[in-house]
Amino acid sequence: MLRRRGTCGGAIVVPMTLTSPPVFPGRWVGGASLIAGPLLVLTGVLLRLRFDFFFPAQLSAYEHHPDLMTASYASVAAGWTLLWSGVAFLAARIGERHRELAVWGGTLTLLGLFARTFHAGVDHLSFRLVTGSGAASATRTVAESYGAFHIFSTLNAAILVGWILLAVGAYRSRLLGAVPAAALGLASAMPLGVLKGTTAWSVAAAVGLCVALVPLGVAALRTGPAPRAVTVAGRLLLVGVVGAAMFLLGQVG
Repeated sequence: MLRRRGTCGGAIVVPMTLTSPPVFPGRWVGGASLIAGPLLVLTGVLLRLRFDFFFPAQLSAYEHHPDLMTASYASVAAGWTLLWSGVAFLAARIGERHRELAVWGGTLTLLGLFARTFHAGVDHLSFRLVTGSGAASATRTVAESYGAFHIFSTLNAAILVGWILLAVGAYRSRLLGAVPAAALGLASAMPLGVLKGTTAWSVAAAVGLCVALVPLGVAALRTGPAPRAVTVAGRLLLVGVVGAAMFLLGQVG
C-alpha cells in the first residue's frame, strides 16, 4: 500500500504502514479474509465457466457433474462469506480519512454479502431438488418461483453500489491506486441472484477483487509486529476447536 507525502520538491511515494490496525476484526483476520475471499470467488467462478449462464443449464450441469458444481458453488459462497471481515477491515482503514465513504461503502457492501449468502442457500436447496427428483423436475419447480419477492431482494442495490463506494473510498484514502480501485469497483458487475453461471463480467469482477484486495491482505499480514508464540498457539487451538465443532454440527444439521 502506498501513500503520497508532499515535500518541497513535489510528491513522493512511501509505504503506508498499518501502525494502529482496528481491534476488530484485526489485521490477521482482516488480511487473511482479503486474500482468501477473492481467490475462492475466482476459483468458483472459473469452475463453472463452461456451462450456460441461466438456471436450467446450471441445474442440468449439477445433474451431470455434481462434484464439480458443488465445488464451484461452495467456493463462491465461502468466498463471499469470508470477505465480511476483509470488508470491515478495509472500511476501518478508509474511515481514518473519509468517514462517510467508509460507513456507507462498508455497510452496503456487507449487506450485499448477506444477500449473496441467502442466494447461496437457495442454490443449495435447488441442487437438492435435482438430487431428489432430477434436473427437469427441479427446473420446473425453480421456474415457478423464480423472481418471487423475498426480503433480501431489497438488498440488490446494496450489492451493486457498495463495492463502488468502497472503491472510491479506498482510492481517496490512498489505500489503492487508480487501477486497483477501478478493479475493486468491477466487483459490482458480478451477476446477482440465484443459480447464476459465469459470464465475462463474472470473471472480470472476480479478477478485479483479486487484483484489488489480495495485495492489501498481504500487506496487512506483513506489516506490524509478529504475535507472540503463546498467542499463535491460542489462536490455532481456538481455530481447531471451532473448526471441529462446525464440522460435527454440520453433520447433524
